[in-house]
Amino acid sequence: MTQSQIVKVAAVQLQPVLDSADGTVERVLDEIAAAAADGAQLVVFPETAVPYYPYWSFVMAPMDMGARHRALYDHSPTVPGPVTDAVAAAARTHEIVVVLGVNERDHGTLYNCQLVFDGNGEIALKRRKITPTYHERMVWGQGDGSGLHAVDTAVGRVGALACWEHYNPLARYALMADHEQIHCSQFPGSLVGPIFAEQQEVTLRHHALESGCFVVNATAWLDADQVASVTEDPALQKGLFGGCYTAIIAPDGSHVVAPLLDGPGRLVADIDLSLITKRKRMMDSVGHYARPELLSLRIDRRSHAAQHADAAPGVGAVSEFEEPDHGEPEPYAAYRDAIARSSTG
Repeated sequence: MTQSQIVKVAAVQLQPVLDSADGTVERVLDEIAAAAADGAQLVVFPETAVPYYPYWSFVMAPMDMGARHRALYDHSPTVPGPVTDAVAAAARTHEIVVVLGVNERDHGTLYNCQLVFDGNGEIALKRRKITPTYHERMVWGQGDGSGLHAVDTAVGRVGALACWEHYNPLARYALMADHEQIHCSQFPGSLVGPIFAEQQEVTLRHHALESGCFVVNATAWLDADQVASVTEDPALQKGLFGGCYTAIIAPDGSHVVAPLLDGPGRLVADIDLSLITKRKRMMDSVGHYARPELLSLRIDRRSHAAQHADAAPGVGAVSEFEEPDHGEPEPYAAYRDAIARSSTG
């Protein structure tokens, strides 16, 4: 008989601090510690949790959003940088895998970035959303396929996609074919209305069934005062409520625990990775149920960087997570204290 392989996972429905990037990061660090205290070995946060999802882009005309877009630039972290150092220290201290969404600043462009920190604090995956959705195209640049793969972590093989990337079946199949065991999905929450939560449920339960994996999904939540700070128009405010669906889903498509649809909070549950084999024994969409001689996927995993310089080994070469010094000021001096606090427990 297959032995159980229990992993305790957590999904955080985070309330961001819209007027303080420092405040949001502090909440992330607190939630990492709280999830670890609950025994969690993996914790997942919402899409672009740091510093916050650009809700204003959904309800403002492009001509009116300049000041808020520039403010997002000012508050968005570089990767690596002080913010990722603080989260890495927390992951290392608590020996917990952290999946965090950030607005990544890379010189003059922002990207919707997903980061997977392994339990030793190292960044196991950095990927950028391949196609920002609708209004998001005014905010973020496009990602590429370099991060479109699963990674081995202390809790198993982890894959990640953001929001409507789940409506790109080939992007999902890329992770399925890479044998993800735990799919970490991130959506904004507090957007569109209740139908958005219903759509997430349909999409993510289907992915669990089709992939034969567990899905851990996290969304954010705004209170009424925060919605009013985004827009004073009552008609537009209606588009900033609902849409929350923080959930943990098994390979048979069932909820491991009841999803969280409103308010800030955290789900914690045990998942048994041996159930993946139970599901795939009957239907393995990238194995015995596949027909690769008829249907297959071609992936371009090259980086779409603006320049590709040839260099001798060790001469001017830059590894994936050792980016050159951008010469930018460090706006996160406060996180030095957070790093020290996490390191000392």
